[in-house]
Amino acid sequence: MEACPCCSGNTYAICCEPIHGDVTLALTAEQLMRARYCAFCKGLIDFLYNTFHSTTRRWQQKKDIERWATENKWMQLEIVNVTRDTVEFRAHFLNKDLHVEIHHEKSYFKQVQGIWYYMDGNIVV
Repeated sequence: MEACPCCSGNTYAICCEPIHGDVTLALTAEQLMRARYCAFCKGLIDFLYNTFHSTTRRWQQKKDIERWATENKWMQLEIVNVTRDTVEFRAHFLNKDLHVEIHHEKSYFKQVQGIWYYMDGNIVV
């Protein structure tokens, strides 16, 4: 069985795959964050686009999301801190030049009618 790319320790089939099929199954901001990271790993561009909150989605372009998702090789997700509506994480990846980079972000989420959405994030330096 395939390990989930979100590094939860669970299999993809019981971790992020169900959320990729039905976003309402993400019961917490962290679950949505993990599913979004996993979607980057698997190139699930529509899932990423659709899980942006409607107030920020209009600023997103699917082609830009796809480029970021596919030009990098996603290696590891490290959850640093979680609150009800924030997730601080480090996403380790190889960039297109095969250099290791770490994307360290504090992400903000909002729950609307029981569904979690990604609002935006701040880079942590």
